[in-house]
Amino acid sequence: MPRSPAKQRVLGLGFLADQARHGFRVFVPKGSGADDIVQISEFRGIAPEEPTDLPREAPADPAVRVLLDRRRWLELAPAFWEDANRRLRANGLPLCKFQRNPAKPVPVHPSLGKELCILCWAVEEASPDDIPNALHNWEALAPEERWWLYTMTVATTGQALKKGIGWRKALRAALADNPFIKGEGMSPKARRELLGHAQLTLGL
Repeated sequence: MPRSPAKQRVLGLGFLADQARHGFRVFVPKGSGADDIVQISEFRGIAPEEPTDLPREAPADPAVRVLLDRRRWLELAPAFWEDANRRLRANGLPLCKFQRNPAKPVPVHPSLGKELCILCWAVEEASPDDIPNALHNWEALAPEERWWLYTMTVATTGQALKKGIGWRKALRAALADNPFIKGEGMSPKARRELLGHAQLTLGL
C-alpha cells in the first residue's frame, strides 16, 4: 500500500524519494560572490536516493536548465520557496527552509522545478530591478499555466545556454518586461477553471 504524504520520505523541496524518478536539483556554489552561478538541472530515471549525490553537470549538458547569477537568485528564490512551502503544507508534506548556501544540491519536486525554471528564465537576462515585477506576474499564473510554459520552452530552448531566443525571450517579455497592475485580468483560479486542467495528484 502506498504511503500517505505525511509518511513518505521527502528530500529537499517536495521531492518524494521513495517513488520519484524525475525531478530537479538546485546547485548553489559556496561563498557569497554576486556573480557566482546557481545551476538547476533536470534528471530522469535514476534511483530515488541518488539526487543529492550525483556530480554537477557541465554547463553545456542537455540536462542543465538554468544558469543564474547569485544576485538574481537571491532576489527571487526566497519568494519562490515561500510559495512552494505553502503548497507543500497544504498537501501535508514537510517544509524546506530556504538556505542561502545549502551544503548539498537541493532536490525539487518536478512540478515545482518546472515553475522555478520559468521564473529563472524570465529574469536571467533582465535587469535586477525588473525581478519584483517578474515575481508578481509569475505569482499571478496558475500552476497549470506555468507547467504549460515550461513544456513549450523546454521543447526548443530548454538547455541553459540557449538564452535570449525563442520562448526564453518570450518569457522575459511576458513576465519581466510586462507591467504588473494589481487587480487586472483573471484570477489564477478563474483561469484554471477556463483551462479545464486537473491538478496533479498531490495538488502541487
